Amino acid sequence: MDRFKQLLQEIRGCRVCAEQLPLGPRPVLRASRTARLLIIGQAPGTRVHATGIPWNDPSGDRLRDWLQLDRDRFYDESRIAIIPMGLCYPGKGSSGDLPPRPECAPLWHERLLQALPELRLRLLIGKYAQDYYLGTRRQSLAETVRHYRDYLPDYFPLPHPSPRNIRWFRNHPWFEAEVIPALREQLGLLQGQH
Repeated sequence: MDRFKQLLQEIRGCRVCAEQLPLGPRPVLRASRTARLLIIGQAPGTRVHATGIPWNDPSGDRLRDWLQLDRDRFYDESRIAIIPMGLCYPGKGSSGDLPPRPECAPLWHERLLQALPELRLRLLIGKYAQDYYLGTRRQSLAETVRHYRDYLPDYFPLPHPSPRNIRWFRNHPWFEAEVIPALREQLGLLQGQH
């Protein structure tokens, strides 16, 4: 077995925080050494945990719409890697799912990124990914997303596409008017690179 497949097998077998996971461990990710786009979200929800398919929920439907990708292209791991900040469903909190488990990203992300040499763009979806990868992010998620150009060409920060964020989208009309077209332009540039 090659080293990359061995790494994926090791991750999928991870049990580091099994005792804290209400539904037990089920790391959900997709990756291939040839992927050029990386989608870094928060953590799987219950539906994703049940199916083992990342973004297999209404949030994923909205994300695919933003990216103008059908399910076949979105799940083509030879082109798109999907690695959440927390690889397993973290449990339910008072106002939605709990944050991603803090063990995952430090334990796995660097090793995965080193094994993905073709990456050209990383979509940072939500606060947890932005805090981890941008470090000195702006005062709010809205300001970070609004200033997405500051993080190119490596990163593109986005809000979480959850239906729970409808109010955020209504309160920030510039997102659909300005950021989504720029995101699609970046994806077009990525497809044009060889």
